Amino acid sequence: MTLADNNFDFFIGTWSSRQRRLRKVLAGCDDWYELAATTRSWSIFDGGGNVDEVRFEDSSAGLTVRLYDPSTDLWSLYWARPDTGLALPPTVGRFEADGCGRFYDDEEWEGRPIRVRFLWSEITPESCRWEQSFSTDQGETWESNWIADFTRTGA
Repeated sequence: MTLADNNFDFFIGTWSSRQRRLRKVLAGCDDWYELAATTRSWSIFDGGGNVDEVRFEDSSAGLTVRLYDPSTDLWSLYWARPDTGLALPPTVGRFEADGCGRFYDDEEWEGRPIRVRFLWSEITPESCRWEQSFSTDQGETWESNWIADFTRTGA
């Protein structure tokens, strides 16, 4: 797979999104809340990197920096919030032959070790989906806890 097949060029531009977040994570909860967001994304390093800034309707915000390592054919995705000024550990992965991007890392949630998965899917020129899921059994089962459905609003 080449960088052209394995990058975030599809996400360059401006997007509106419907964000759904699980109210209680890893608690058997099926109660979600929704909020709208606007995202602006741009390419860096001739496609070897990507940045996006998201602004939610509740006035919160976030920033993702994605960096590609050609020696491993892997992307590292870093999420940061303005209230902390810190980036979380990266989720690492790639786009696969099925067109989906899968990215993983190991973290803790309320003192419990978890596996984190970001999934980019349903990618078209005008829409895409991002989903965050957690696993407490090393990826045997997953609980989705944050889903964003994006619609392009500008180049």
